[in-house]
Amino acid sequence: MAEKSFKYIIVGGGVSAGYAAREFGTQGVKPNELAIISKEAVAPYERPALSKGYLFPEGSARLPGFHVCVGSGGERLAPEWYTEKGITLILKTEIVKADLPSKTLTSSSGDTFKYEVLIIATGSTVFRLENFGIQGADAKNIFYLREIEDADKLVEAIKSKKNGKALVVGGGYIGLELSAALKINAFDVSMVYPDPWCMPRLFTADLATFYEAYYIKKGVNVIKGTAAAGFVKKENGEVKEVKLKDDRVMEADIVVVGVGAKPLINLFSGQVEEDKGGIKTDAFFKTSVDNVYAIGDVATFPMKMYGDIRRVEHVDHSRKSAEQAVKAIFAKAQGKEIEPYNYLPYFYSRSFDLSWQFFGDNVGESVIYGDRDPASEKPKFGAYWIKDGKVVGAFLEGGTAEENKAISNVAKVQPPAPSPESLAKEGIQFASKI
Repeated sequence: MAEKSFKYIIVGGGVSAGYAAREFGTQGVKPNELAIISKEAVAPYERPALSKGYLFPEGSARLPGFHVCVGSGGERLAPEWYTEKGITLILKTEIVKADLPSKTLTSSSGDTFKYEVLIIATGSTVFRLENFGIQGADAKNIFYLREIEDADKLVEAIKSKKNGKALVVGGGYIGLELSAALKINAFDVSMVYPDPWCMPRLFTADLATFYEAYYIKKGVNVIKGTAAAGFVKKENGEVKEVKLKDDRVMEADIVVVGVGAKPLINLFSGQVEEDKGGIKTDAFFKTSVDNVYAIGDVATFPMKMYGDIRRVEHVDHSRKSAEQAVKAIFAKAQGKEIEPYNYLPYFYSRSFDLSWQFFGDNVGESVIYGDRDPASEKPKFGAYWIKDGKVVGAFLEGGTAEENKAISNVAKVQPPAPSPESLAKEGIQFASKI
């Protein structure tokens, strides 16, 4: 079995790994010092494309078009970029053991990798219905979406089941975006979720009412307050019907599941300090073990703005935490200091002709303003969240680049809040004058 040694190893090949690689390049990493070990077969890419442009029936996104770092307006790092920088991409390689005391990683094929500094960028894995003991969840044509291989399988099914019936399980990010993508592909789409409204981790009931009505207007059958309880297979093993907990039975040629994800930290459990389901880090993403860093989905880090610690699953944090960790590694080696990570939570989504952004914290009293009529040609509305007399969060649907920048600034500054009535009346103008 082969053994290789590197000064720096990033384990995981997702968005965080790609943005970390770019920062290593900026910091002047020397040839053959850095390796990225990924179980995927391709260089790091912008994962959000998989639930958006990758599934479009026309003009669909394909690699190498969305390798990192195009998602943030940066240079596209195709495989040749890593070669030019002397960065070793070790693809199709799954790490199955991590021994932090000996600074050794072992792959499924028995190869070992030694490092001086390790960056954990293993990301998340989706919850699968089999994990919940749901009967028939192993049927063919039940799909999950996390990696490009998953997306390729879904694209093939969309082509082979053209104009068929699709059932989407889940009403969060993935559920909403995939329901839209399947509808654009001319499927008869139903979206089912157990919550009283869609996207409950972010949306208020009032915000969700618009999106549910808009999706219904687009022809999506929205089924709330129930969940998939079992699947009936055809003779060839493909899914035929979905049994819901409320005893309804839905026909389905394709089922797509988006019921959340969990961070992949099992390799390191018992070796590093953990908190809130992730690996606990400081404001420079250093873990409790010297020269071991954790970034992206797996990191539980100090949220300076709110005085607590959090774990954030979003591409924006994946990018920024990667850059912060690499800057910290080089600063430490040079005996310098950098500013602690001061992250402003940011979430966004695009589906159909809709596009929203959210900044800050969705806690306290919410105030909604604007045109929330799903029949409007261009709906435009927003919301603010007020806590302890300050505006701490802001949401905007259909905003311009300038307006989105304004709501970002509001969430960052946290200005004193006027009365809810006044805030609702001012709407986006309140943010624009801060």
